[in-house]
Amino acid sequence: MTAAFLFGLLVVLMLTGMPIAVSLGLTVLAFFFLFTSIPIEIVAQKLFTGIEKFEIMAIPFFILAGNFLTHGGVARRMINFATACFGHLHGGLGIAGVMACALFAAVSGSSPATVVAIGSILLPAMVKFGFPRRFGAGVITTSGALGILIPPSIVMVMYAVATNTSIGNLFIAGVVPGIVLAAMLGGITWYRAWRGNYPRMPRASIGTMLKAFKESVWGLMLIIIVIGGIYAGLFTPTEAAAMSAVYAFIVAVFIYKDLTLAQVPKILRDSANMSSMLLFIIANAILFSFLMTNENIPQGLAQWMIDQNLSVILFLLGVNIILLLAGNFMEPSSIVLIFAPLLFPIAVKLGIDPVHFGIMMVVNMEVGMCHPPVGLNLFVASGITKMGITELTVAVWPWLLTMLVFLVIVTYWPTLTLWLPRTLGMM
Repeated sequence: MTAAFLFGLLVVLMLTGMPIAVSLGLTVLAFFFLFTSIPIEIVAQKLFTGIEKFEIMAIPFFILAGNFLTHGGVARRMINFATACFGHLHGGLGIAGVMACALFAAVSGSSPATVVAIGSILLPAMVKFGFPRRFGAGVITTSGALGILIPPSIVMVMYAVATNTSIGNLFIAGVVPGIVLAAMLGGITWYRAWRGNYPRMPRASIGTMLKAFKESVWGLMLIIIVIGGIYAGLFTPTEAAAMSAVYAFIVAVFIYKDLTLAQVPKILRDSANMSSMLLFIIANAILFSFLMTNENIPQGLAQWMIDQNLSVILFLLGVNIILLLAGNFMEPSSIVLIFAPLLFPIAVKLGIDPVHFGIMMVVNMEVGMCHPPVGLNLFVASGITKMGITELTVAVWPWLLTMLVFLVIVTYWPTLTLWLPRTLGMM
C-alpha cells in the first residue's frame, strides 16, 4: 500500500508536467501528512543534511570544469587530433568524432556538453566533406553519451551519493567499459561508412599527428590529473574535481587563450545555475529515499525477491527493463537518485558487486539519453543538426542498437567492469 501510494502519486505528478524535484518533494510531504506521525520538521532537516555529503561537492566543480573546456577551444583541438589519427579510414571523420567524444567526455563529465562541443564543430565539417547529415547526427548523438560513462562522470557521483559506493572505484571501473563502447561505436561507424562508400580524407603525416597531439595535450592532461591523482592517492575524487576546475580555467584562459577573463563571470553563472538545479533534485531525491527506507520498502522488496528465489540473471534483466522504460520519461540524474536506493539493497543481497551494478545503471542512462521521447542528447543534437526528433531517432538506430548489445555485455560479464579496479588493488 505504501509503495503503491508513493510511486503512484509520483507518476501522476510527473505526468502533469511538474518538474521531477518538485514531484518528489510533494510526494514526500503528502505521505508525511496523510500516513505518518513523523514531525514535519524532518523534511527541512533532510533537505539540508541530504546535501551535506562531501562527495556532492564534486558535482559543481566538474560542471564548472566542463563549461570552461566547452568554451575554451579544447574540443576543437581534440577533433583535430582525432581527425589526424583516423581521418584516412572509411568514415574517418565519423570515427574521429567518436574518439573526440571519448576524449572530451574524459575531461568534461557531461554528455550534453560533449554533444554540443564536438557536434557543433564536427557535424558541419562532415556535411561539407560529403557525409550524409543523418550519418553525422547518428555518430554525434550516441557518442556524446560516453560523457556519463568515461570518468569523471556526474551520474557516477550521484550513484555514489545515493548508495555510499566509492566514487574512485566507480571512476576506475568506467575506464575499460568506456573504451570498449567507444571501440564498438567506432566499429559500426566504419562499417556503415564502408558500405555506403563515404569519403575518406588523405592520410595525415606523422608530423601532422604530433603537431595535433601537441596542441591538444593540455586538455588531455586533465585525464591524468583526475584519474592518476585519485589512483595515486594524491587527492580524493572531490578534491580532483576542484583541481580539474582550476586546471581547466588556467588552460582555457592563460594557455589556449580562447577564453577571456570578461567571459568568466558568465561561465560561473551558468555553472551555478546548473549546479543548483542538480542539487535541488538531489536534496528532494534523498528525502524520497529516506522515506522509502523509513517505511522499509527496499528491504521488503529485497526479501520478497529472495523468497521468490529470483535468480541474478532475471533480476538484472528486470532492472534493465525498468531503467530503459524509465529512460522514456525521465532524465539520468532523477532515474539514478530514485531507483538506485530502491534496487541497490536487492542487488547487494543477491551478491551483485555495487560497482558493477553502478556501471550497469550508468550504461542504461546512456541508452536513455539517445532515444525518445525525452532523450536529452536527441534534443541537444536536434538543435545542432536542425533535424526533427523523429528523423533523428531514425538516424541513431544503428548506434543505439550497438549500445543495447553493449548493455547486455556489461550486465552479464562483470569482469569487464571490475578487472581494472581489482588489478589496481582498489577492491
